[in-house]
Amino acid sequence: MTHPSSPSAGGSFSRALLFLLIGTLIGLALGIGLHTATSGGFASYYLLDIPSWMLGLLVGTLGFFYGLLGYYGIVRGLVFQVIGTLAGILLFSAIRAVMGLPFFDPAKFGFHEGAWVFGALVGAVSFLAGVGALTDWWKWAKGEPTHDHHEDIPGWRKYFGVSLDHKVIGIQYTITSLILLSVGGLFALLFRVELAESGLQFLTVLTPDQTAALNLYNSLMSLHGIVMIISILLGIAGVINYLVPLLIGAADMAFPRLNAFSFWVAVPAAVILLGSLGLGGFDTGWTGYAPLATRAPIGIQMFYLGVWVAGWSSILGALNLVATVLRMRARGMTAFRMPILVWASLATSIISLTATQLIGLSFQMSMFERLFGMPFFNVAKGGNPILFQHLFWFYSHPAVYVFVLPGLGVISELLPVFARKPLFGYKWVALSSIGIALVGFLVWAHHMFTSGMNEYLRVPFMYSTLLVAVPTGVKFFSWVATLWKGKIEAPTPMLFVLGGIVVFLMGGLSGPPNATVSTDLHLHDTYFIVGHFHSTMFGGYIFPFFAAIYYWFPKATGKRLDETLGKWHFWLMTPSFLVLTLFMMRVGLLGMRRRIADYDPMLGFDPWHLAMTIAAFLIALSVLIFFYNMVKTLRSPVMETGNIWNSRSPEWQVPSPMPAHNYEKEFEVVGEPYDYGLPGSTYVKM
Repeated sequence: MTHPSSPSAGGSFSRALLFLLIGTLIGLALGIGLHTATSGGFASYYLLDIPSWMLGLLVGTLGFFYGLLGYYGIVRGLVFQVIGTLAGILLFSAIRAVMGLPFFDPAKFGFHEGAWVFGALVGAVSFLAGVGALTDWWKWAKGEPTHDHHEDIPGWRKYFGVSLDHKVIGIQYTITSLILLSVGGLFALLFRVELAESGLQFLTVLTPDQTAALNLYNSLMSLHGIVMIISILLGIAGVINYLVPLLIGAADMAFPRLNAFSFWVAVPAAVILLGSLGLGGFDTGWTGYAPLATRAPIGIQMFYLGVWVAGWSSILGALNLVATVLRMRARGMTAFRMPILVWASLATSIISLTATQLIGLSFQMSMFERLFGMPFFNVAKGGNPILFQHLFWFYSHPAVYVFVLPGLGVISELLPVFARKPLFGYKWVALSSIGIALVGFLVWAHHMFTSGMNEYLRVPFMYSTLLVAVPTGVKFFSWVATLWKGKIEAPTPMLFVLGGIVVFLMGGLSGPPNATVSTDLHLHDTYFIVGHFHSTMFGGYIFPFFAAIYYWFPKATGKRLDETLGKWHFWLMTPSFLVLTLFMMRVGLLGMRRRIADYDPMLGFDPWHLAMTIAAFLIALSVLIFFYNMVKTLRSPVMETGNIWNSRSPEWQVPSPMPAHNYEKEFEVVGEPYDYGLPGSTYVKM
């Protein structure tokens, strides 16, 4: 007997794959047909036309989920988004026609730029209505009662619809993050193949001419950056959503419906963002700088709007987390008895809550400049393009700490478990997260030393940037002291923790040359910056993220990921990444500029880029091993329900996976969280 709320037309995975193939072919054929009709004839390169393939993938994705689920959850949301987008486009165009303006605009993919923006915004709201994220609020508006807690559909289908359970939402965030991580990584592999040898070889096969190849390279490079950033934000939200209520003894987040909304609003945002590739892409890099953005293809508007919509996910999720930590901790859990990961999550949420509006504002102003002619950044009309950079980086540098603080919290959380020692300097480590968050608001202009901003601002920002090293150094000293003379065990989570420390240290040590004005003026636009940033992101997020998945996967599923495959994953990814990032820094010091599709063969960069490309593919192979490990483990009947890591943390004191409302009765905190190795010490009394 099926659950009354379960989809009635749910299908099998093989059926879903068949629908994916059929849908992709139908969408591709439709795209090629539209391109042929509007261009007056068929050209052979239409078979590789990017907008046609994007349409094919959209229809194929719809087909895949329909074959898997039937007309339920995300399928219903995506259908509503497509219909809402078309309705918004047609409504906007009809209003233009009434005003005596052209209904169609062949130069802008059939419709006016404003129609595409308005349609995409209507589509995002329509998705939320279709998926059910607004249902309870709509019932409240009509005066209808709702249940405090929805009963989830049994089995895996609950992850494709709206749930109010923070654990389900955390897994939804995490899986979506892994999907976007794969998409962003695929973009990187595509343009990395182009960079493996000087000259244009690969992308010219996919495009009709060299100009189109260069535009495609710029779009892939730009989308790689922003898709990876959105992926990281969603991954952080996944870790925080799943773990923080468990760590503080709460039954759920403070606002469960807002929590569900925060996740589901990110899905149409991702669709809009990826849709930019089908509307000509954008050539500005992931920063979207003005005034270049005012001349970019129409895809830049989808980039701006996608990030703007995704910003709501960060702001509302951060608000929810702050309220949860401040108001829902278990008895006895004072501020300095909270786990370090909770401190890191709180610091991250403070940044997201107070700074995300600034990137949204900068993107909105740039959108309005294109749509309405508002000259915010047009020097000829009294605007100032430097203003865009100030607004953008006031969020986007603190955002780096949004990316890494939870990762550093994971490192501090796991080290004592596998070193069997108390965390050294617990209070200092806790306060260092808040210190990094606060000082992080004072450093944004080190990204602008070469921008032409007022010179007297350079020195204060140089000193404030160097000051960030102090609270960050507190964490490193704590980690080294915690490891010192510990009884260290090295399962896969610990390997990724140690790898994260080494890689993040490399990213940190390569930072001061970018923070001091005299050296940054030479390094700023080179591949040295690319190597530094990737080291910081991998060490501060990617390695800890995988450590967290390997560590808490048994808690979420009751099954432990295979250790042998996990070690293959680590030992393949780590040296490959070190080759990639160190060679990036090397060619940067030799003069390789970033964000370019070609380079002079006389510079001698070919061997370095070939090695970096091979390393990138090895990293991709290691991630495929991780995905295979997840699927293999989930299909295995072997269960691991106990405290497999011998942890003091409260979530490991109850069987896995966690019940719907976490703990049957509220526990009391009676000790310190990391007193490993101290006889008679107890953290929680269940």
